[in-house]
Amino acid sequence: MMGLLISQKESEEMMYLLKKEMDELLYDLKGGRLNPVVKRAMEERYQILFRLFIRLAPPNECAAYVRNRPRKDVMK
Repeated sequence: MMGLLISQKESEEMMYLLKKEMDELLYDLKGGRLNPVVKRAMEERYQILFRLFIRLAPPNECAAYVRNRPRKDVMK
């Protein structure tokens, strides 16, 4: 296990950068013209960034970035 000691200002800057990157990924993922391999890589990157964001941000800010993905086991 690793730890990280940062100041409040550094935490706010890190949250800003994570939000910005996640917003860009969400915008790109909304476009329907992505190659499936690229889309999956982008979704994996989003999940990594979101897990980092959860560690820094309060729960009410995290809720805005939760993605609702369709479940694979639900039949249409």
